[in-house]
Amino acid sequence: MTPLLEIRKLEVDLGDPRHPTHVLRGVELEVAPGEVVGVVGESGCGKTTTMLAVAGLLPSSARFRNGSITLAGRDVLSLSRRDWRSIRGREVACVFQNARGALHPMMSVGRQIARLHRLHWGSDAKQAWRETVAMLERAGLGEAERLADRCPHELSGGQCQRAMIAMALIGRPKLLLADEPTSGLDVTVQRQVLSTLLENVRDHETAMILVSHDVSVVRRTCDRISVMYAGEVIESGTKSAVLDAPAHPYTQGLLAAAAPQGRRMAHIPGRVPDLRRTIDACSFAERCGLVRDICRAGRPVDAELEGGHRARCVRVDAARGAARVPEATC
Repeated sequence: MTPLLEIRKLEVDLGDPRHPTHVLRGVELEVAPGEVVGVVGESGCGKTTTMLAVAGLLPSSARFRNGSITLAGRDVLSLSRRDWRSIRGREVACVFQNARGALHPMMSVGRQIARLHRLHWGSDAKQAWRETVAMLERAGLGEAERLADRCPHELSGGQCQRAMIAMALIGRPKLLLADEPTSGLDVTVQRQVLSTLLENVRDHETAMILVSHDVSVVRRTCDRISVMYAGEVIESGTKSAVLDAPAHPYTQGLLAAAAPQGRRMAHIPGRVPDLRRTIDACSFAERCGLVRDICRAGRPVDAELEGGHRARCVRVDAARGAARVPEATC
């Protein structure tokens, strides 16, 4: 199937141009229509920056050094602000992790959503309001018509999150970017929110990228997974391949750290490399228990495994033979 979204060798710098931070370092990612792709990794690994780049929401100080982003056949890096206004919400939409903070604090959630419907579909006020209430109901918000008149501070965190989902879906986007959409929600509400997102993906063939640090969330929701570290995708494949047979030591470390309660909790020793410096070796080398001189000899390329499974590691065979990265007590 032809991908809806293709990211190829994307490199992005932020900060002082004289001493930039290389936040994205050759990111490769693709999503097919109706597919859910999970993007996981530690804080600061580039997950959110990648999503903002796809949505055209990076700060003006961001500099694209290399690569491309193609959405439904369009090169989004060449789009003007006017172009983005016409496709953001229709082609691509976002669900942010802090819904209350992302919503306008002084405007009712219904009015915010209705404005988007009128913008994208040219509807009149009455039709936009009817569609807004219907979408809030489909997003699982009880008493939708009453709560549509409420401002964000009058709603609970879960209600705000559902309102944000309704806002993202009101334009019927082809691609939904969900950045930690269940962060800060209790387990019951988390499951309800994920169920709402997946229902819309299934019913409308919407593609979705789900950014999360929670392995259990991506296991329940995603078809494929990409693991990011230090601004690059270091492993990708089907959910079962990446989570049940991880081939990169970093992925193994993430899974060990997410071990069920009752076992000794693990962590990955060391720190993420300084992205202000050029990294001409494996970015995980200084934290890896399997490191050898060859790992520091240059940047690794992806090792091609079974069924499209890839791992950016020169010691894939040794890594796959290891049970997990060394554990340590937190």
